[in-house]
Amino acid sequence: MNRNVLSRRVLAGVALAALALTGCGSNDNSSEPGGGGDSAYADLSGELKASGASFPDAYYQEVIEAFKSEASDVTVNYNSTGSGTGKKQFGEGLVDFAGTDSLVKDTDGVAAGSFLYVPTVAAPITVSYNLQGVDKLQLSPETLAKIFQTDIKTWDDAAIKADNPGVELPNTPITVAHRSDGSGTTSNFTKYLDAAAAGTWKLGSGDTVAWPASTQGGEKNTGVAQIVQQTNGGVGYVDLSDAKATGLKFAAIKNKDGQFVEPSLEGTTAGLEGAEIAEDLSYNPLNAAGANAYPITAPTFIIVKTSYGDAAKAELVKGFLTYLLNDGQELAEEVDFAPLPASLKEKALAQVEKIQG
Repeated sequence: MNRNVLSRRVLAGVALAALALTGCGSNDNSSEPGGGGDSAYADLSGELKASGASFPDAYYQEVIEAFKSEASDVTVNYNSTGSGTGKKQFGEGLVDFAGTDSLVKDTDGVAAGSFLYVPTVAAPITVSYNLQGVDKLQLSPETLAKIFQTDIKTWDDAAIKADNPGVELPNTPITVAHRSDGSGTTSNFTKYLDAAAAGTWKLGSGDTVAWPASTQGGEKNTGVAQIVQQTNGGVGYVDLSDAKATGLKFAAIKNKDGQFVEPSLEGTTAGLEGAEIAEDLSYNPLNAAGANAYPITAPTFIIVKTSYGDAAKAELVKGFLTYLLNDGQELAEEVDFAPLPASLKEKALAQVEKIQG
């Protein structure tokens, strides 16, 4: 089933609601693209090429589809390649912007000072599993770390039992699924384990890590979800949108306050509230404090050039991103993403305005 079908049905209503809100005068954004409704984008024309993170792909595709009704002469193509490839292609000048869930490193081929981070949405990384007869599962960070570095090999291990009192756990072998491509989802998941299971987690963090040979790799979030779906005993880290689309079950994770919390948009929003925002607008909501915070809450960004050397291209990028941060935020929850808090959204819009032609 296409996860976008439901949101397409409500798209018209959402757009009308957004226009109604714009017309009521609650936001005096007349100087910004997007402040005047459809006409703000009607004069834009051209093509934007982008690639990168698969984690926010469902959201970006939804926004791109909605943007067509506002800017019919604009074509936006976003290719879900994984954060690592997206950053590489952006550095090589092959795309106009790139999606990434991880920060740019010196080894990514993107020149320092040549780009800006634009936060877009956030979402939980689920620990999705397929275990016959077990519909509810709780995992502490230490147990999770041991599972993914294969120290724990069967589902009836004492550590998993300790996290799940009263649950009948089978002696089924665990099959760990992970990303085979360079991935911001991997980076955020392993950064979480580094922080929450310090001293237990041994594999480090990054877009790629050296997974044990007995584990299985899948390309993009959809590839990991497919391995879990097809394997009794399978477990993997998958964004909420793809986990739901694939019909997977996911575990409640013990957070910093000692509460087991299931992945949800409410838990994501609680995690965002505890995040510290850096001057460049990068931020880290992983393992945030708060009784209701889902601890594996991941941010995602679009990276853009500080200067495009082409005024028309710069205006096209600014127009699309302004739409994404205004009207486009209304679409986030329809595909299981949390919109940005108002204060961060305003900072992101200001970041977009820094883009030069």
